[in-house]
Amino acid sequence: MTHTVPDTGGSATASGLDAFIAGLPKAELHVHHVGSASPRIVAELAARHPDSAVPTDPAALADYFSFQDFAHFIQVYLSVVDLIRDAEDVRLLTFEVARDLARQNVRYAELTVTPYSSTRRGIPDREFMAAIEDARRAAEAELGVTLRWCFDIPGEAGLAAAEETTRLALDLRPEGLVSFGLGGPEIGVPRPQFKPYFDRARAAGLHSVPHAGETTGPETIWDALRVLGAERIGHGTSAARDPRLLDHLAEHRIPLEVCPTSNIATRAVATLDEHPIRAMVEAGVLVTVNSDDPPMFGTDLNTEYAVAARLLGLDHAGVAGLAKNAVEVSFLDAPGKARLAAEIDAYTAAWR
Repeated sequence: MTHTVPDTGGSATASGLDAFIAGLPKAELHVHHVGSASPRIVAELAARHPDSAVPTDPAALADYFSFQDFAHFIQVYLSVVDLIRDAEDVRLLTFEVARDLARQNVRYAELTVTPYSSTRRGIPDREFMAAIEDARRAAEAELGVTLRWCFDIPGEAGLAAAEETTRLALDLRPEGLVSFGLGGPEIGVPRPQFKPYFDRARAAGLHSVPHAGETTGPETIWDALRVLGAERIGHGTSAARDPRLLDHLAEHRIPLEVCPTSNIATRAVATLDEHPIRAMVEAGVLVTVNSDDPPMFGTDLNTEYAVAARLLGLDHAGVAGLAKNAVEVSFLDAPGKARLAAEIDAYTAAWR
């Protein structure tokens, strides 16, 4: 059974709730591979590749990661992608992302990986797969974090990128791959053109989890549902503008992967107090809370839970409900879901 988030009508004290969140076992469903590179790792990679425009001083990265709009965010994001130039870079990045997740008591994460961005820059495809898989196995053994992959089409790169991403996903399918996504700018990148690629991925048993409705209207979300067979929606921010869509999402229990701070940083939403997460929950839509590109947005998953708790008026039980939502709608196997849900319950009971 999927757990809805109760509205308690008021939040717990911030300090006590922050401590609860910090120790809470969690799952992260919408977090990007390169976008999770910490300032320390980005600076290290920039120093290894001095021809890059990315600052080598971690302190300077805060200014570098200040975005004028979504298009500027994409520009900066791609400059960081350009720092990932060989399999050693890939392995280092992946394991360090897992380390940051472990520090937040994230037990399971579905990391959105855009292999096309690396293979087209010259990293051999089999070396790329071996690097992420080696990091995945090491993360589980050494850090206690289970990683799974969502291979993501960079929409701005067009159908060539879709074809290559599909080939990589299906012909070289790594053990950790569970889903197939679509990211990048939405404006000028209609979703229906990607239908053949999602059809092939779904036929091969991959789950459909495209971004939709982050910087465009509800129709993009409808396209993701009707044309791409979306099982979860990345962001879905504009869903709140269409009551019929909210009803559809609620009725069919299609989750939204909500990333509040990201939406502010990319100017998809003006302020946190205007964020539609409360309207989504009040409409009965299942929401999960996620960090998207956390170092770039000056956040992490613990912070996003605290933001959601304030916006939704949640107490400890409500926050635990959010965590269980993510577990339930994840693509973790049934025994894994049961173990993690039980761990959340035990932690919450002990806290009380």
